[in-house]
Amino acid sequence: MSLPLVTTAERRHRLGRRHRLAPSARAATVAETADSVVALHATDAATVFLSARARLAEGGPDTIERALYEDVSLVRLLSMRNTLFAVSAELAPHVDASTARAIAAKERRTLLKHLDEDGQGLDAAWLAGAEAAALDALDAHGPSTGSQLSAAVPTLRQKITISRGKKYETEQGVATRVIRLLAADGRIRRDRPRGSWTSSQYRWVHTEPWPALPAAEARTEIARRWLRAYGPATEADLKWWTGWTLTDVRKALAAVGPDQVRLEDGATALVSPGDTGPEPAPEPWAALLPGLDPTGMGWADRGFHLDPAHRSALFDYAGNIGPTVWWNGEIVGGWAQRSGGEIVWRLLGSPGRAAEQAITAEAARLAAWVGEARITPRFRTPLERELVA
Repeated sequence: MSLPLVTTAERRHRLGRRHRLAPSARAATVAETADSVVALHATDAATVFLSARARLAEGGPDTIERALYEDVSLVRLLSMRNTLFAVSAELAPHVDASTARAIAAKERRTLLKHLDEDGQGLDAAWLAGAEAAALDALDAHGPSTGSQLSAAVPTLRQKITISRGKKYETEQGVATRVIRLLAADGRIRRDRPRGSWTSSQYRWVHTEPWPALPAAEARTEIARRWLRAYGPATEADLKWWTGWTLTDVRKALAAVGPDQVRLEDGATALVSPGDTGPEPAPEPWAALLPGLDPTGMGWADRGFHLDPAHRSALFDYAGNIGPTVWWNGEIVGGWAQRSGGEIVWRLLGSPGRAAEQAITAEAARLAAWVGEARITPRFRTPLERELVA
């Protein structure tokens, strides 16, 4: 029996609907925007806001700030691929158990190794005391930046030497490392930054860790949601996206029980159980997505929505995608914001007059939404640099 065929056009239709990018599919809440792609990249502070904006039916930066800092329906976690993501509070326990717990344990082992090698007698008991003092300071003073915590807790002003005796020997303060551990363990979370929504100089607040879930169960839930958002996809795609071991990927997929489909190039891919039928085409849509947006970073192989000839213009040397222009599920160009606030873009092909009109309108919508804020991606790509210059 032959496998159902999923065409490239149908894969692009799925992006418009499931990633909430087509106008009629846009989300009502910020948490829904994150759930539509499982998680929003949060390494660059602006990405969370701009990715949510592209998928929201209405609301400005204040809407996303409320979700992050008031009702806390969206939270940042160090998770997949040891990267900072923003996920819905509903999904956070699954992300924590499937991925973040292992990262936190590794971070703790690494710091304890550095403390031991430093030779000052700093050990696990000392680290536990520093963590407890930091939490006490947050309870006493409320939301605090890293520098404010260091001022309040003398222990955090301790310095250690990393790689002593080697040519790359360096001295580091422990404050950043201790704060990172507390955040990885879910005992503190990022609160409002110093400055605007584009700033990553966060304040920190004391919070409770996420409820413990069985890791295998949590990985199955992540795999199920990922397949729904990104399928058709492959085992290799899921392994790349999560950073899990191949064994864990295969166990999670086996628990989900995906169906197989055939792609136009003859390759076999996976979809959620029963998700083999054709996807109705949404209305035409254009989007200006930020650097690191998850729709551009969801697969190891992005060939169905990106002409390989354009990859070098839109990705940096490490494989991070820059700001992109989309038309009906395909990347057709890139965009940037100049120092005066102007949103500029360039097409890398000829998608047609309708596309140009829709992209122009979407660029104007983005400019109005951003207002006086200025956006410089953390990872600069060749086309973004050219447009700014």
